[in-house]
Amino acid sequence: MHKRKVGVVVSDKPQKTVIVKITNYVKHPLYKKYIRKATKVYVHDEKNECKVGEKVLIEVTRPLSKLKRWRIIRKMM
Repeated sequence: MHKRKVGVVVSDKPQKTVIVKITNYVKHPLYKKYIRKATKVYVHDEKNECKVGEKVLIEVTRPLSKLKRWRIIRKMM
């Protein structure tokens, strides 16, 4: 089973690629308050079907290009 994450599409400008923002909540070691951390990843979208603002389920895959290591499993509603 590959690692899967849910994120939101923030850019669909490149061909066959979307940029997805993954939000993660981590606890601060000293203050014990939860902090929102965000990561942007490049995701392979073969049919250019995802648009900005959509929530998607993505999965780690083999390297597809210099930056792309993820692919879309499905769109979430």
